[in-house]
Amino acid sequence: QVQLVESGGGSVQAGGSLKLSCTASRFTYDTYWMGWFRQAPGKEREGVASINSDGVTSFADSVKGRVTISQDNAKNTLYLQMNSLKPEDTAIYYCAARVWASWYHRPPTLDMSDYPLCGQGTQVTVSS
Repeated sequence: QVQLVESGGGSVQAGGSLKLSCTASRFTYDTYWMGWFRQAPGKEREGVASINSDGVTSFADSVKGRVTISQDNAKNTLYLQMNSLKPEDTAIYYCAARVWASWYHRPPTLDMSDYPLCGQGTQVTVSS
């Protein structure tokens, strides 16, 4: 069974940076989508960034230019580098994944409903 474990969350001041990591255990698939989603108190979960096995990425408008998503396949690890953090970035950040048949090569979405595998989340708090 695939397990996704996030780490790297914490508290930072506005303008600071954080790098989140997501380690996927027993993840041996060649064709997949992986993404970062977040949920702030009282708000719905929203997509932040996603990447597919070809390296194609998608970003939410609210974070474009401030975040990068990357993956280290040798380590089965997904990263989210967040810079110029704002108080509105405060949320629990979740790593999620979906595997596909080998022939399915499409850009990844930012729709959480497309990702059946999800980690427990890591808290990010940005103070002004």
